[in-house]
Amino acid sequence: MTNVLKKTGYFLGLPLILITAWVVYTSVTTNFFIPEPAMLVDRFFSIWFSERLVSDVLPSLYRLLAGLLLSIVIGVGVGIVIGYVRWIRWLFEPLFEFIRAVPSTILIPVLLLLIGINDAMKITLIVFSCVWPILLNTVAGVTSIDEVQQNTAKVIGLKGLDRMRYLVLPAASPQIMAGIRQSLAVALILMVVSEMFASTDGIGHWTINFQNRVAIPEMWSGVLLLGIIGVALSAVFQMIQKRTLAWYEGLKENKND
Repeated sequence: MTNVLKKTGYFLGLPLILITAWVVYTSVTTNFFIPEPAMLVDRFFSIWFSERLVSDVLPSLYRLLAGLLLSIVIGVGVGIVIGYVRWIRWLFEPLFEFIRAVPSTILIPVLLLLIGINDAMKITLIVFSCVWPILLNTVAGVTSIDEVQQNTAKVIGLKGLDRMRYLVLPAASPQIMAGIRQSLAVALILMVVSEMFASTDGIGHWTINFQNRVAIPEMWSGVLLLGIIGVALSAVFQMIQKRTLAWYEGLKENKND
């Protein structure tokens, strides 16, 4: 119980301090660019929990999750093959390093010409950005499997899918999850950027639209919503990671003991 209260205190401590400072600041001074908390909360619910929940929020979440899921499937699948087959790794490594170095946002004009202004373009942009951390971490996880484990698997006759299921995926999963965690923030950023410059709906589109119209509380409500989505995404991922890597965390605790 004490540990739970301590973790809750650490999690809520800084946000409560910042909110308190915000309330105090807006109560003693007037700043056009910093709305009062009550006003921001009112705009937040009136804007994003109205018809825009269906027309803008859900489409944004769809693009975000679709891009992330495709990135995981492609990154893990291709990463396992590249990590497992040495000559493929040597052949494609220079090309991957070149593509990875290309800034994702510079592809927006290219994707607009090739795909058009639609969900496919936005999802493609998210995938292009998010797949690299997952893929490279997967390759690193597969290539760093302990030699003793590999020899043991060979001795007991693990082959094909059984070898993949019981050796490769478990051994590489800590680094795969690390790559996915890196991609979460990238996916959220690219979702917003794609909607700001190439969209007629979505959270990013309306946030920049409010800014252009100098609707400051409305603009901040979009920022608040994106922050909440980011925190929720991180919390869900931590729950999944805790269940997926329970054996790994237990192993680390045993080593520390």
